[in-house]
Amino acid sequence: MPTSKSKTAPLMVAAFVLATGFVTAGTAQDAPPPVSSETLLSTQTTIIGQPLSYPTEAPAEVSVSIVTLQPGAETGWHIHPAPLFGHMLEGELTVDYGTEGTRVYRQGDSLMEATDWPHNGTNTGDGPARALVVFMGAEGLSSSAPADPPAE
Repeated sequence: MPTSKSKTAPLMVAAFVLATGFVTAGTAQDAPPPVSSETLLSTQTTIIGQPLSYPTEAPAEVSVSIVTLQPGAETGWHIHPAPLFGHMLEGELTVDYGTEGTRVYRQGDSLMEATDWPHNGTNTGDGPARALVVFMGAEGLSSSAPADPPAE
């Protein structure tokens, strides 16, 4: 029959382990918070300085895509009729905005794309360029449409 001393020994070891955190790999200071938030972008304008405005002719609709361009591939000249948020997941994308200049986006960059302004994106990196794209349009409104390059 076990003695009371043998019953308390495991309890004392358990209390010591819990009190010192001996069984954890690190301290509580090393643990990440259970929930965190990192702002990627907060703006009231597009990348070329246009104020944001939303279409009102139909019910709002948000669509989210991951767009991938292989090295050297181009989007072709196009416009977006409503706000579009982009976040580069991988690679390098150079976007020509004509008279508004050229910008290079790399992994981690975020932007509000130009609205109703022609632009053409080219993968100028060595690997795939991947971007998370969030189009904030309206029901029945295409996220992009072909366009001619902007006039000089």
